[in-house]
Amino acid sequence: MHSKKSNVSRFLYINIYSILIVFAGILIIVVPFYLISRWTLILQIIIAIKLFMISGRLFSTWENKKKEIDILTKRNQIEFRPDTFTKFIQAPCGRLVVHQVLKDLNKSSEYIKILKLQKPLFERIKDNCTPSKTVIYINEETL
Repeated sequence: MHSKKSNVSRFLYINIYSILIVFAGILIIVVPFYLISRWTLILQIIIAIKLFMISGRLFSTWENKKKEIDILTKRNQIEFRPDTFTKFIQAPCGRLVVHQVLKDLNKSSEYIKILKLQKPLFERIKDNCTPSKTVIYINEETL
């Protein structure tokens, strides 16, 4: 098991995009656009709320990310299989998961091989804009 300090640093690393989005929301609120017009204040608030909602959704995936890290680490401990990372390398948050798993396995140098499994940019954008459902199978049973 990891220590508390390690868990905190892992949480911060895996959720860096969520943290950056929170800071962007705070920055949008702090900038005094209301001096231009009262309507810009309303627009600022709407944008900030949207950013906070996105960040909240990303933070809420922490438990799933921990499970994914554990599963990928166990799957690749005995024999390293780059194909198991294909789904994760497609999105920025997934790449952070891949980095963490490779760090846990002491195989950080393998990231270049895994990066070759990444789809082209426009295909990733198209795939990431459509909703998807994640199902985790353990011993052929759905969790």
